[in-house]
This record gives sequence, structure tokens and C-alpha cells, in this order.
Amino acid sequence: MKVHKKLVTDNKKARFNYFIMDEYEAGMVLLGTEVKAIRLGRAHLKDAYAKIKKGEVFVHQMHIGPYPFAYYENHEPLRVRKLLLHKYEIKRLIGKVNERGLSLIPLRVYFKEGKAKMTLALAKGKKSPDKREAIRRRDEKRDMERERKEKY
Repeated sequence: MKVHKKLVTDNKKARFNYFIMDEYEAGMVLLGTEVKAIRLGRAHLKDAYAKIKKGEVFVHQMHIGPYPFAYYENHEPLRVRKLLLHKYEIKRLIGKVNERGLSLIPLRVYFKEGKAKMTLALAKGKKSPDKREAIRRRDEKRDMERERKEKY
């Protein structure tokens, strides 16, 4: 059975700024207006990150714009939101984040079977030389594609 996923937003800078070690799928605890705003594509993960507090995972700096059709009781765009993970996943994340100094970075937000989900990555920050290497590889790939198009 094929599971339908509808991508809402993607954190494009995450793969440039971090080495992605592992990925986890997490549910999100949202308000009604937040769900509706996400369905309209009003979510951004640019500066978002996740933290573990008291055995629970929370995402910070995830921007969900206000729902335009809400009369009152609209949500706060940058509020801290709880993520839903299994207990064994949270324990594994606690160990890796504390032991190795890794970060929890949201990669994408999507709807899976009608429920809002987030892909959370265990990541290690890149240094400037690593970023330069990524830029050089990207430019080389672009030049090769350009030459291939011109050839044919």
C-alpha cells in the first residue's frame, strides 16, 4: 500500500550547513489554525532547531504564519511546539546529542495520511572548508551539466 505524502516546506540550508547523520519522523502537536496555515504552505524552517527538555522534544524558531481566515484566537507564529517521538527514539537522541555534541535540525514538514509530520535530523555542523568544498562540487556539477547540454 502506497502512503501519500504532501510536502509543505523543506529546509534547504540544513544540508549545506550540516552533515546529516540520521533522520527521524516525528508528529507535531499543533493548534487548529496552525494546521490550516500549514496546509496553505505558510510554514518555514529557515532558522529552526529542536531541543530535548525533560524527556520531551520541542522545536524552536519554526515559523508558521497566521491563518488569514481566523476571526480571533489566531496562533503565535514562532511559538515552541512539541514533537511526538517514541520513548526509545528520544532516549537514543538524548545519548547522541549529549555524548557527541550533535544537533537536532528539522529537515521538512509534510502531511502523511492527513497528519502533520516533521523529519528531524541528527546533524553535525560543517566548518567553512567543508562548505567551500560543497560549493566547489556544486559548481563543477553545474558546469558539467551545461557542457553536456551544449554538446547535445
